[in-house]
Amino acid sequence: MTAEEVKNAIRNVPDFPIEGIQFKDITTALDKPECLCWMRDEIVRRYKDLGITQVVGIESRGFILAPAVAMEIGAGFVPIRKPGKLPAETVEVSYAKEYGVDVIQMHKDALNENDVVLLHDDILATGGSMAAAIELVRKLGVKKIYVNCIIELEGLNGRKVLEGKADDVDCLFGIEVDE
Repeated sequence: MTAEEVKNAIRNVPDFPIEGIQFKDITTALDKPECLCWMRDEIVRRYKDLGITQVVGIESRGFILAPAVAMEIGAGFVPIRKPGKLPAETVEVSYAKEYGVDVIQMHKDALNENDVVLLHDDILATGGSMAAAIELVRKLGVKKIYVNCIIELEGLNGRKVLEGKADDVDCLFGIEVDE
């Protein structure tokens, strides 16, 4: 399995979730075991020696690979969820995204000042949701935050929005918005 083969397995879904958005759907790569394993192994390769203590996955597609990566590198898994999904006391951040306003939460006791965090999601687009996730994780006083996404939608400047907010930002693939 090569990076190009995995990238080619990702499909476009026009006009989702709203008209004018060209959605990059990773489920067509995830349903192929060899693609799924390649993505997991590539993320593990990049982060296994950085002292990660917690892998934080952003709802919902960030939940797919984050726990598998956490197990492989010997870290815990922490979910970031939409409101009303977590049972204990939470902290939250609201943010604007490409097509509306949203709120994300995590358990108030999920992270601490000794944690080194890998924050994972499927797509880095305009950077709004990832910037909010970084802000949320920072509220809990962690040592470092590494950001990883499967796809970076080039041309939307999401990486630029994250400058200075995380210790590192890395994506497996760069894809043009219209590609």
